[in-house]
Amino acid sequence: MPDDTELELLPEQAFADMVRIRPVLDRIADKWTILILTVLCPKPARFNEIKRRLNGITHKALADALKRLERNGLVTRTVLPTAPIGVEYAITPLGHSLRPPFEALCAWALAYGPDIERAGARFDQTKADR
Repeated sequence: MPDDTELELLPEQAFADMVRIRPVLDRIADKWTILILTVLCPKPARFNEIKRRLNGITHKALADALKRLERNGLVTRTVLPTAPIGVEYAITPLGHSLRPPFEALCAWALAYGPDIERAGARFDQTKADR
């Protein structure tokens, strides 16, 4: 488990700028964005490859997320001259700039996931005992 002193708090200015920060976080912090960008960081991928790597995502959810990411400048969509026509998605430099914070968030999730599971089990047990 990482030392709590390694986790930095947001600077006070971030709280003052929350009106500008929130819309950006709404665009990048949804259920699938982090995972999609993580899949695309190493190399471009076609739709079905992304879907296979993200076990559990529906066709519609992936299509909607990729459109949103393209609209926000985080991925590009390239139509391939194949038969049948294929589409490949790649991360943009803007999307790539999210790699360090996303990797840190994924590392945090791996490190603290068991703690969250235990906390949830304790909470559920406390509720059941009432």
